[in-house]
Amino acid sequence: VLTGDRDLAEDIVQEVLMRLHTRADRLAAIDNLPAYARRMVVNEYVSWGRKWFRMVPTSIVDEPLPQPDHADQHAERASLRARLSRLPRRQQAVLALRYYVGLTDNEIADELGCSAGTVRTHASRGLAALRLDLTDTSATKELFA
Repeated sequence: VLTGDRDLAEDIVQEVLMRLHTRADRLAAIDNLPAYARRMVVNEYVSWGRKWFRMVPTSIVDEPLPQPDHADQHAERASLRARLSRLPRRQQAVLALRYYVGLTDNEIADELGCSAGTVRTHASRGLAALRLDLTDTSATKELFA
């Protein structure tokens, strides 16, 4: 109501909240915090035009770098989780400890209570199953495309 512009009001409130956050240690001493915050909003609105008047716009705008679509990343992660869930639990554990935690074969063997050779076998079989599953999925997509 004060600004007549929702976007400007949101900017002003955000600015006031940032200032209140920087003064968090002193807020306990304020008797009427809502009135204090409301007064800050009014003062910010009144001085908002003066602040923007001092800023000099430039015609040079940096082009933002293209960002990858987050939906693709989430879909890939979900697909990987689904494929991993089809593996036996030991193979899942070995692959997770090797590629997500970054443990060596000997460290994984200590974690799982088996030999390093068994760890390598589980990793090899798990990766082979994932490759096979990926190949089957690609062939199915091509079939229905």
